[in-house]
Amino acid sequence: MNALVELAVESFVSEALKLAIAEAKKYKSYKPLSKDLVSTMKRLLPLTQKIDSMRNELDHNAVELEELRDTIQQARLLIHKFPSVRFYNKPKYARKIEKINKAMAKFCGIDLQLLQYRDQLGLSVVVGNIDDKVDGLSKRIDSLSVVPVPVPVFMDHLCSVPKLDKAPVGLDWPLMDLKKKLLDNNNNNNNNNPLLSLVVSAPPGCGKTTLVTHLCNNVQVKGHFKHILFNVVSSTPNFRTIVQNLLQHNGYAPQIFENDTQATVALRRLLEKLIEDGPILMVLDDVWLGADSFLQKFLITLPDYKILVTSRSEFPSFGSTYYLKPLEGENARALLIQWASQPYNVSPADYEHLLQKILKRCNGFPIVIEVVGSSLKGRSLTVWKGQVANWSEGKTILDSPSQPNVLQCLEPSFIALDPDLKKCFLDMGSFLEDQKIRASVIIDMWMELYGISSTVVCMKYLEDLASQNLLKLVPLGNEQEDGFYSEYLVTQHDILRELAIHQSGLEEDFSERKRLNLEIRGDTFPAWCLNQMEPIMINASLLSISTDDLFTSNWVEMDCPNVEALILNISSPNFSLPNFIAGMRKLKVLIITNNGSYPARLSNFSCLISSLPNLKRIRLEKVSVALLDILQLQLSSLKKLSLVMCSSFGEVFYDTEEEKDVSKALPSLQEIDIDYCYDLDELPYWVCEVVSLKTLSITNCNKLSALPEAIGNLSRLQVLRLSSCINLSELPETVERLSNLEFLDISHCLGLRKLPLGTGKLQKLKKMSMMKCWRCELPDSVRDLEDLEVKCDEETALVLWERLKPKMRNLRVQELETEHNLNLLQMF
Repeated sequence: MNALVELAVESFVSEALKLAIAEAKKYKSYKPLSKDLVSTMKRLLPLTQKIDSMRNELDHNAVELEELRDTIQQARLLIHKFPSVRFYNKPKYARKIEKINKAMAKFCGIDLQLLQYRDQLGLSVVVGNIDDKVDGLSKRIDSLSVVPVPVPVFMDHLCSVPKLDKAPVGLDWPLMDLKKKLLDNNNNNNNNNPLLSLVVSAPPGCGKTTLVTHLCNNVQVKGHFKHILFNVVSSTPNFRTIVQNLLQHNGYAPQIFENDTQATVALRRLLEKLIEDGPILMVLDDVWLGADSFLQKFLITLPDYKILVTSRSEFPSFGSTYYLKPLEGENARALLIQWASQPYNVSPADYEHLLQKILKRCNGFPIVIEVVGSSLKGRSLTVWKGQVANWSEGKTILDSPSQPNVLQCLEPSFIALDPDLKKCFLDMGSFLEDQKIRASVIIDMWMELYGISSTVVCMKYLEDLASQNLLKLVPLGNEQEDGFYSEYLVTQHDILRELAIHQSGLEEDFSERKRLNLEIRGDTFPAWCLNQMEPIMINASLLSISTDDLFTSNWVEMDCPNVEALILNISSPNFSLPNFIAGMRKLKVLIITNNGSYPARLSNFSCLISSLPNLKRIRLEKVSVALLDILQLQLSSLKKLSLVMCSSFGEVFYDTEEEKDVSKALPSLQEIDIDYCYDLDELPYWVCEVVSLKTLSITNCNKLSALPEAIGNLSRLQVLRLSSCINLSELPETVERLSNLEFLDISHCLGLRKLPLGTGKLQKLKKMSMMKCWRCELPDSVRDLEDLEVKCDEETALVLWERLKPKMRNLRVQELETEHNLNLLQMF
């Protein structure tokens, strides 16, 4: 107990870390675990010291860091106890230490960045006042674009090396060769011309990214380069955004650059600072043709700084080229066997014959081998033979002698899909390349486009496509109830996205396509738009429009009478919606995603959207929106509203003279999903008057401290999800009036100290999620709940629920391992 008091009096977390590190270094009987734990804690130490000092200066409440302090204290106790544990119990303690290590990584990767964002908002007010007084001097300093003073931020996921998810096949020699080129400082040039940049070039689907990922995870490479910075570039490179990510990745506050020159100066200053620790490797993955000037901005002459690029193209003016070849012979065969198990009752000779036929068709492309192999896995011999028979003999898969047509290789896998899966796969081409998409976004779209009534059916479509390797479905590691799929990410290989677009574009006339992608670069529209009379007639039911940060909202006129789902991918800080949206009378789903660094302001949003009688689902990501404006829309058909990383919610109070009849304005609204909205401090009054509401999800909203008493009016509410609202201090007693509530999620609500006294009156409550809620006091009335299933961590189960098992009928407590996947944050 004295130790805990001591920690509370001294610096909040940094002193605790020092003690835990010292304890861990004493013992060598579990050296690998000890080494990992010490490494993680050492990495945390300078950040926590900075946090301690800054939090004291800002006079913030330290409740948000209690979880980290408890984790550190648990680490000390486990480490101290480990040497005295009998040998047969050491594996158990080793697993607990691994769990502690993951918990620390989770806190740094997720919770700490939320605190940083909140503190930055507070500091920005002070900084804004100072800027008003020294505006002239500020502009002169901005022109120098120096690297700012570090702030307590832990966003190393932004430019971190991807984790390895499978062993490479056929890459042993390229890996060894590429490693030698990077680590050999002489490069056979007698030190006169040391290697600065290297381009790994190959046709699409050859495994360039896989090769470089394994290279960056190589022990020797990680030992040589003290900083490995991994950036995905893709077809629309944004130099300023990448520099902003590099700054945040290394613990600096993000900057707004007026031009690329400022960003270049900031990059140089950052590299000069990092190189003091040792050599740097900058990885630029998936760079497209025409990016020569973009690449040149990274060519900064510094000792021990190297750049590695992957691309389908060559860039002779940038650096040396390493050509990655498709797989050959046994390597290709081994990969196919890995993905496609041998069919039953086939002779060795027939099996080998089929393998060779398939390998010939795949041309050694790993992505093609994986997709084709996955489609044959577990299938009968008849299916294998039918697949081979469908490929016409003598038909080439090459567009030219030097460039294989990967799309043609993949086409048979698409043709083999069921009709429903074909439609779903084609829809995937409407999202941006390399985009991490919440599964719930796709499910919402499919439910309205195809009249599917069950989210489970849509999820099965995603799982079926993933099982055939046509997309990747990535769970985020947070256990949720059935039917909630925001905790899954969907990604797709660029080649497979191209296949979807290729198949969708088989109609020659753009205006007749059922799915249409409109990509606008600057203010330049595709040629097919400019060659038609205005207004342009579009007959698509799914329309995807993508603009970059140079677009000035100078729209051409279009007539889109049949559009049912509209996806807008924007990058501008100020964006004006096209007037032709008002004519989309059949529109059911509107998805607006801002890919810029800061929330975008949408002009003419209300006046256009309010004219759409069939709009059922709206999803806004990283935009500024006033929740009162949603009420003004009076959308009679709206069923679901999703707000992700949105800001500027506006005043939640209202003038009684202007009070709206919510039951008439939003009579069909059943679900509200608010996630990562950092400045949401209070729920608008009208939300508690949506009597039709069945699901209310408010997650990862740091500023939210309380719910209104009027929440008890939501008599039809079945799901109340409040996870990771770390400053939520209490739930109103009126919660007991939610007579239809079936699921309550308060996981990771660190500030929550008690549940309402009348919780036991929620007789339909069957599921609760309470991860990291062991400090939350349970009222005696919970004993009245029957058939309750509680999902929580080991500590919460022990402190709160174990003692109640004999007193509650059919109480089931499921203890879960707390695993946090950073894939979600990488999408932001």
